[in-house]
Amino acid sequence: MIRTFTAYVPARTLLLGASEAFLVGLAFVAAIVLRFGGDADLVLGYEHGLIKIGLVIAVFFLCMWHLDLYDGQFLCSRFEILPRLLQVVGIMSILLAFVYYTYPQAQLGRSVLVIGAILVVLLVFSWRQMFFSLLRQFNCVQRAIVFGTGTFAIALGREAKRRPELGIDLLGYVDCHNQSSEVDGLPYFGTSTSLPEIVRGNRVSRVIVALEDRRGKLPIEELLKLKSQGVVVEKGDDFYESITGKVALDSLRPSSLLFVSGYHLSRLQVAVRRVVSFLFASVGLAIASPLMLVAWIGVWLDTGRPVIFRQSRLGKDGKVFTIYKFRTMRNDPNRDDDHKPAQKGDSRVTRVGRWLRRTRIDEIPQLYNILRGDMSFVGPRPFVPSQEAELLRVIPFYNRRLDVKPGATGWAQVNRGYCASLDDNIEKLAYDLFYIKHMSVGFDLLIILRTFKILLLGRGAQ
Repeated sequence: MIRTFTAYVPARTLLLGASEAFLVGLAFVAAIVLRFGGDADLVLGYEHGLIKIGLVIAVFFLCMWHLDLYDGQFLCSRFEILPRLLQVVGIMSILLAFVYYTYPQAQLGRSVLVIGAILVVLLVFSWRQMFFSLLRQFNCVQRAIVFGTGTFAIALGREAKRRPELGIDLLGYVDCHNQSSEVDGLPYFGTSTSLPEIVRGNRVSRVIVALEDRRGKLPIEELLKLKSQGVVVEKGDDFYESITGKVALDSLRPSSLLFVSGYHLSRLQVAVRRVVSFLFASVGLAIASPLMLVAWIGVWLDTGRPVIFRQSRLGKDGKVFTIYKFRTMRNDPNRDDDHKPAQKGDSRVTRVGRWLRRTRIDEIPQLYNILRGDMSFVGPRPFVPSQEAELLRVIPFYNRRLDVKPGATGWAQVNRGYCASLDDNIEKLAYDLFYIKHMSVGFDLLIILRTFKILLLGRGAQ
């Protein structure tokens, strides 16, 4: 796993992306050669053909990212790649047409684009079918065992098994005490006393330590010896976070939050985050002002006043502030002392409100909260005080969300979506704590990019 902007990306995903960039460039170089023959070197050199191809590659990867073709759920899917790849080429053609209309000097030529697009589909589709097979054939897979058989160890094993893009072949489990012959469908190899023999006999290259209580049980000498021999020994918590983007609440200890770099930001980082939030909010309000006017008129004509919905929310350090949104439900259905989250198909939502929620336009007035400093652009989602009090009572570590400013968007929102139940909020807290542990300006920018993607695709609205 390689860390970029505090998010972890499998190394083989980056390798796949780099190889596909080469293939796209190769496809358009071939298209120029097929179209211009002996004059191709003139087009590539004197007419800046390589720079123009670089632009095409950039647009191609923007479209691939937009359609999730580097996300784990589609990365290895043989059935999804072709239709999504055709969509990529279609969207890429539209975007390039707009760019070429604006900057005619960037054009490669219509025939080159057609030939290049056909070659891109053929090359990238064929390469996707071969890539992971070649990695397996050349044994580019890490054979791993999990040290531990508790609830957390099993959850970690399940996450690793359902992510083939990681390149980790999970062989089974070991523990300090004898267990049954099988743990969650995988072999139980034995106790820690025979750990070196287990590693050698199964050619293990990674040991993931997922003991729920390591005090006095961890075979330090054996693990250090294995590490000196090139075996990767990794904390289960770190591994779990790197592959899921959330913390493991069942095994979370206060020290996991205490000894991290991101939990507290320097004054400079706080200032930069404030400036970034202010700039994004200011630009957002300026760009969205026509939409806000349409929304204002729509709500007023549909259900009358008030057009703006005001509600108390809990901010940093438990400070109460008023949040602003366009009203999407019937007049004052959610009082602060009787808050009920919206459900799918909620009858309280108005006709215009349903459209505002689907497009997320109802959230735009929150940019005013960001300008005032009540919220940051990125952070945990704020809830009403009564709801927060209930969640604080039943969910361990929930109060840590109040150590940072809430946000209009956040790591939990882009990964989990809308919260309507206790289980949803527990899952969302796992993402929020991961964000709090790893806060940085770069991480904020990544979340903002993913938020724009979700808005464009219309995902997660209730």
